Amino acid sequence: MMLKKTIIPLLSATILLLSSCSNSYNALFRTQDYDYKYEAAKQCYAAGKYVQCYQLLDELVRMLKGSDRAEESLFMLGMCHFNLRDYETAALYFERYYKTYPKGEYTELARYYNGRASFLQSPDPRLDQTPTYTAINALQDFLDYYPYSERRNEVNDMIYQLQDRLVQKEYAAAKLYYNLGSYIGNSLHGGSNYEACIVTAENALKTYPYTVLREDLYMLILRARYKLALNSVDAKMSERYSQTVDEYFGFRNEFPDSKYIKEADNIYRHASAHVK
Repeated sequence: MMLKKTIIPLLSATILLLSSCSNSYNALFRTQDYDYKYEAAKQCYAAGKYVQCYQLLDELVRMLKGSDRAEESLFMLGMCHFNLRDYETAALYFERYYKTYPKGEYTELARYYNGRASFLQSPDPRLDQTPTYTAINALQDFLDYYPYSERRNEVNDMIYQLQDRLVQKEYAAAKLYYNLGSYIGNSLHGGSNYEACIVTAENALKTYPYTVLREDLYMLILRARYKLALNSVDAKMSERYSQTVDEYFGFRNEFPDSKYIKEADNIYRHASAHVK
């Protein structure tokens, strides 16, 4: 009962203080009563006043070090930045939390939000994908630590989305090689842009076999094999047309109702006519 009598006036006073003018907030920020500040920070968080909250928590994390309140304050600090969409800072605080409190009350949540914050930082596929790899690693770490978490399906879905972002970058690179065609100005060591297209697309399929771009990558390989054969010297032409036909049958078997089926059938008719 004594505890309740102490807390209720404290919370009431805090609510009144937060609802008053900015001068009151400045007074709160300057006070050395850290219990009072801690309750005020929680009230700020509950009210969605994340800027005021993290300004209070920055100091509290240091001053309450070693206490349960420091642990909660550090997690709340990460959540403030997350809710303000400052995902880079949020991820740093979540990582700091689970490294400081590996068995803490909020460790599972901290690992989850670290991965989610990293996921939300993943850039457009045309840009450097280092943040995407970081996000995948963070989310995979979560699954390694909590394989039976109720969030595992959501986390797996985020990983698949990130992987598809990486595949999009590889697909764009393969298409660029294909579009360059017989141009040799970018090749210092021989080889063909069509061959580079095939290798790039095949590597993407090996690394991410379940990508949503699987059909598009296979069709790009078929096109590149046909163009490679079409532009070959006589000594290699028959073999490359044969490889194109083999590629066609593999494509046809896996994607019998493909949106590219007419184009694939045309490639087959032209290529098979040159197979000896």
